[in-house]
Amino acid sequence: MRRYLAGRFLGVMGNNIIAVALGWQIYDLTSSGWYLGLVGLVQFIPALLLTVPAGLVVDSLDRRMVFAASLALQGVASAVLAWASYGGWAGPGAILSVCVLIGVARSLQLPAQQALIPMLVPARELPQALAVNASINKLAMVSGPALGGFLYAGGADLVYAICTAAFLASAVLAVLIAAPAVVRSREAVTWSAMFAGIGFIRNNPVILGAMTLDMFATLLGGGMPLLPMVAKDILHTGPWGLGLLRAAPAVGGLAMTALMTRWPLEHKIGQRMYGAVFAYGLITIGFSFCTNLLAALLVLALMGAADIVSTVLRHSLVQIETDDALRGRVGAVHATSIAASNQLGQFRAGVAAEWLGASGAVLAGGVATMLIAAWWAKLFPALLHRDRLFRPTIPVQPGAKQ
Repeated sequence: MRRYLAGRFLGVMGNNIIAVALGWQIYDLTSSGWYLGLVGLVQFIPALLLTVPAGLVVDSLDRRMVFAASLALQGVASAVLAWASYGGWAGPGAILSVCVLIGVARSLQLPAQQALIPMLVPARELPQALAVNASINKLAMVSGPALGGFLYAGGADLVYAICTAAFLASAVLAVLIAAPAVVRSREAVTWSAMFAGIGFIRNNPVILGAMTLDMFATLLGGGMPLLPMVAKDILHTGPWGLGLLRAAPAVGGLAMTALMTRWPLEHKIGQRMYGAVFAYGLITIGFSFCTNLLAALLVLALMGAADIVSTVLRHSLVQIETDDALRGRVGAVHATSIAASNQLGQFRAGVAAEWLGASGAVLAGGVATMLIAAWWAKLFPALLHRDRLFRPTIPVQPGAKQ
């Protein structure tokens, strides 16, 4: 488990360092919210197209090797960006082309790294393991953007070189993960096998509601993709300021994770999830009025605290209720929903910013998130009234603690 956590930390840190560099570099070159949005769109398209085959690959092959290969591929992409930036030919077209490769790699990374966790811990310890995993993620999301922002002063090529090292080291650790041998039956590559994950989610209203709640709330309401515009045009700060802004939500998330570890969320799971998403939208509206760096950092930290509640609960529900034989395929669909909310949401935010400006786009997004939370509570009452995290397929003995 330690090698997995270390490898995931380096991989997520690399993801966040490169996100800071890509966002600042493309906006610095173009001063266009449209191009900022395209960075997300070109990463989302391969994730969407590879949803089904990526899930089947994760369920059929050694998940450690799939995880390692996805990280190594991102290391190659980072090396190309470092070379392009050093050579002076890192224009918008070249950057967007490499982003496609990053999208391909991440379509494998997300389902593989999620499917690995249940192989490394007993089922009853899974919620705690996911909380620890969330803490590691948030720690990487604090250190990554801050490091990327400060390193950018030395040039984009330096930032991408550091990313290359982080991804390759993470790939090596992934190969070295000690996981129990699991004998999986090789399913024939049929339409039924490939789409089994989608069918499982469609027939489980709790998982479907949790995934789509997060996807549409972030897709229509996320303001994080516009941080390069906010940093440069509203807060009048540089790459270091952008790094701090991107790290701030993770700081809030870490603090909330510590509280959830000390006082686990054991009851009213559904209500807490909807409440967290609604609060996220409300805080996003507050962020749209920030014109001071310190105020923006504080509001973003609160945003991260609200976000981590829904994130941990969603991941726990998906992992607990999914059979191991389907984890890769369900994880691939889950990864696509995350990509849709993040990368496609970045494109939506960039287009909205071209029309409304950065502040107007963030404000509209916050309102949209609150409306989504209220609407989804009516669409998915099974999720709203979910009280505990448990696995229905495991019978609970009378008097046993659930």
